[in-house]
Amino acid sequence: MLCLMISLSVGSAFAQFKDGSQSVSLRLPETSQGAKVSQTVGLTEIDVTYHRPLVNNRKIFGTQIVPYGQVWRAGANENTVIDFSDPVMIEGQSLAKGAYGLHMIPNEDSWTLIFSKNSTSWGSFTYDQKEDALRVTVKPQKGSFQEALLYEIDDVKPESAVVTLRWENVAVPFRVAVPDEKEVVLASLRDQLRTLNHWSWNAYDDAAHYLLDGNMHLDEALTFLDRSQQLEDRFENGMTRAAILRAQGKEQEAAKVEAVALTKAQPLQLHIYARQLQQQKKQQEAFAIFKKNAATHPDLWFVHTGLARVYSGEGKYQEAVKEMQIAIPGAPEQQRAAMEGLVKKLQANQDIN
Repeated sequence: MLCLMISLSVGSAFAQFKDGSQSVSLRLPETSQGAKVSQTVGLTEIDVTYHRPLVNNRKIFGTQIVPYGQVWRAGANENTVIDFSDPVMIEGQSLAKGAYGLHMIPNEDSWTLIFSKNSTSWGSFTYDQKEDALRVTVKPQKGSFQEALLYEIDDVKPESAVVTLRWENVAVPFRVAVPDEKEVVLASLRDQLRTLNHWSWNAYDDAAHYLLDGNMHLDEALTFLDRSQQLEDRFENGMTRAAILRAQGKEQEAAKVEAVALTKAQPLQLHIYARQLQQQKKQQEAFAIFKKNAATHPDLWFVHTGLARVYSGEGKYQEAVKEMQIAIPGAPEQQRAAMEGLVKKLQANQDIN
């Protein structure tokens, strides 16, 4: 009797043995094989664990295999399980973080997706609507033929992705969004800074930089920098502080902080910062730093490339050629070809800035 019951319960998913039965105690190869697909959206993990029944020359939907209007396990064997590491929005509706049994009610023109709090059942045979966490309605689409049932996670954006069930010639997509992804990241940062990162100036500086990039919680970003600079007062965290103060409209305070930070910079850091200024079209500020670097560190190869850029900007191309030629022998080999190209431009009286 037990064998018969199991045979009836898995008929549409293909049974393990030819007589239609399936082992309840042994791990044996399954006709509908297990699969898992995962995607990270921001810091939120989306995982779908399922089994893959085959079409096997059958008509699937709207037949006794997957009837219209009835709850279906959205896969084969035990529950299809979808797991979210953080709260999400499913087609615009809220769903708490956690693992859910995924069931579906297919119809020709619309499908109902069911996220059940029970994620450990065998298929949909003991499904109980009272355990629903969420139901949403979506539109099925015609897709290319898919022999083995497949879940894909695609159209990945910083705050959302689309999960799609594909089987036979039907595709059923639904969008999963992380409504407060930046807040999720901030909560994670706060937790991470309570680990060994608590003693890392760099970790606190990175956390402040993330908040700066998002123009969010800037006061908290400054408290992160307080800790960072308490651990080690450096050029990097000083410049991050200056940038945050500018974002808050405190230009005079930012300028003072930046001036102090620049005194802590290594020569290469100064050179890179000057190049960043050039990218921001702040040529004269960049040239001033190139000249200062050359005055204090005249023997470094990249310092001469900085001087070459100053002379080029002033139209003194022959002086620029000399500085670039001084720099080339000391430069890393992989950079020399590009520098030779700059020399040729200078020799043709072309500005390299």
